[in-house]
Amino acid sequence: MKNIREPAVAGMFYPANPHQLHDELQLLLDTAKPETEFKNAVGIISPHAGYVYSGKTAALGFKALGGRNYKTVVIISPSHREYFPGVSIYNGDAYSTPLGEVLLNKEMSSKLVGGSKAIFESTQGHRAEHAVEVQVPFLQMIMKDFMIVPAVIGDQRKAFIDELAQKLADAVDDETLIVASSDLSHFYTKEEAGRLDSIVENHINNFDYEELRRDLETNKCEACGGGAIVTMMKTADLILRNKSKVLSRSDSGDVTGDYSEVVGYLSAVVY
Repeated sequence: MKNIREPAVAGMFYPANPHQLHDELQLLLDTAKPETEFKNAVGIISPHAGYVYSGKTAALGFKALGGRNYKTVVIISPSHREYFPGVSIYNGDAYSTPLGEVLLNKEMSSKLVGGSKAIFESTQGHRAEHAVEVQVPFLQMIMKDFMIVPAVIGDQRKAFIDELAQKLADAVDDETLIVASSDLSHFYTKEEAGRLDSIVENHINNFDYEELRRDLETNKCEACGGGAIVTMMKTADLILRNKSKVLSRSDSGDVTGDYSEVVGYLSAVVY
């Protein structure tokens, strides 16, 4: 019997009805028109709020992949609800969404866990976490016959991020995509959010993940999945893919019209 991770936020972050979900995603992807397509992308940064808030920004990242099919997608996210040291890779067989099941690449999971004290297989960080889950339906819309490796970072300190990046660099191949799931600053005015989030944007465009890490650690900017972004970019650097481009930056005020407390979003490609 398969061990399936059932959807935790269907009906909240995105529609629970499969037809409604398909149509909403199709509209978001049809509307997304990135200036460039990146057939050689190794990673994308994608927001993880409800689709009504960040779906347009997220769709640009997925659309920028130019219809390329990857064999494996590693999805790295922060843990919003559980604290634990290290990185938890889901120990089941598949993630389920209203669009169906996506199998885990158990071979790659084993490579990441092997010989590591910081990376382990568990349900920790996966039970109610939305940041991995909301990426999966987008992937189901644009790819066929792919597997995932869902990795949730319970503690985003440097040692854990560096180890995950090194293990990923040793495990990934040309048929692997890494998705860093992250929102930006939370609950500032639109003006202040724009100031903080532009710092993150500039570091990504400059492919300067070490400076991004330092500014996150000293609170000069914010990103709830900052560790996921740094991990993905460092992995790309280790495999000699060191160009990045921000495709879009937005915030929740663009949808709600309330600019007093916004959440920032960004999508980007690393290639």
